[in-house]
Amino acid sequence: MRRTSPFREAIRVAAGSLRGSKLRSFLTLLGIILSTTTLIAVMAVIHGMDVYIAQNVSDMGADGFRVVRMAFIGEWDPKKFLEYQKKNPQLSRDEYEFVRQRATMLREIGMEVSRRAPVHYQGERSSEVNLQGVSANIGSISNIQTAQGRFLTDSENSKHLNAAFIGNDLKEKFFPNIDPVGKPITIAGRPFTVVGVAKAQGNVFGQSRDNFAMIPIETYFRMFGARMGIRYNAVALDHSYHLRAQDEVRMLLRAYRRLGPRATDTFAIVSSDSLSSAWDRMTGAIAATAVAVVSVFMVVGGVVIMNIMLAVVTERTHEIGIRKSLGARRADILNQFLVESSMLSGSGGVAGVLIAWVITVVVRNATPIPMAMPASAILVGVGLSCAVGLFFGIYPARRASMLDPIEALRVER
Repeated sequence: MRRTSPFREAIRVAAGSLRGSKLRSFLTLLGIILSTTTLIAVMAVIHGMDVYIAQNVSDMGADGFRVVRMAFIGEWDPKKFLEYQKKNPQLSRDEYEFVRQRATMLREIGMEVSRRAPVHYQGERSSEVNLQGVSANIGSISNIQTAQGRFLTDSENSKHLNAAFIGNDLKEKFFPNIDPVGKPITIAGRPFTVVGVAKAQGNVFGQSRDNFAMIPIETYFRMFGARMGIRYNAVALDHSYHLRAQDEVRMLLRAYRRLGPRATDTFAIVSSDSLSSAWDRMTGAIAATAVAVVSVFMVVGGVVIMNIMLAVVTERTHEIGIRKSLGARRADILNQFLVESSMLSGSGGVAGVLIAWVITVVVRNATPIPMAMPASAILVGVGLSCAVGLFFGIYPARRASMLDPIEALRVER
């Protein structure tokens, strides 16, 4: 009991101090509150975006990658864009067949192309639908989930049939209460038959991922030609072949295009790893800025707490003298003020956590930013604020413990 009672007393005194001077406590803890709120809000943004990118933005999976004409991952560079426009030719069907027939480290490789097009059904119209021409294996490569019907087939592709696999937005708009499979729709002025509906995928930064219609890629080529916008989706044999499969596809495309050993690639390969690396670089810069801001707030808050605790020591000098004369040890006095300063700053950390949680909920519900507060952020925020109070409370606590009891008793209350 001797060990626990000083801590209980310190907690009781600290709670009484907070209740007794609410305005002073708030002003004292303002820096801690701001720093904790900033830290947790940034962690919530980064964590939410990490989860969001992993679940929604990248549909390539751990073993998949894409071959595109050009890609900008990270910083946008207009000069490079113009350079790539001149240097990088469009990907072609012949190149696709060349790679497909010779690649040995791929489980699947598919081809897709897209554009915006209007879709009609019985007088209803949905403009600016993402019309995608796809090979039949894109469904398995992109892990598209089917809610009704089925995906497109090789037979429909080879026969240039007018079959359509639609997203949930079109299903809800045209067929809210009926089964759309087998129903006729008009895409870009031509009749198509719905063969399946995809499961809802939600939004990416406020943009719907369900406003699409997929048709056989050969049908697409017959309608719009095969000169623009083709890209390849590929999946390695397994994760151990992921990098080697990318190198193999790169080598085959370079060979087809007769690029010399020193020539740069005239195409781009994008994988989940490259997206994750770009995001990690961006979040690293955000985190570094947040750490700098939080550090300033924490130091300011810590200095304020130290000054307040020094004032508290002065106010309680007589009380300290009485406690020491009754047998309190230096360690007891030291522990009391350390616990009090830690509890003081810890309460600021808790307030910061609550404010950050409110901000997270409001932003997540009112904007497309996918904030999500991880449990680790709460522990880090409260733990760090307590550590700041403990560190900056050492000097006042030590000063209190070093007071001479006789001199302390002479101080008027």
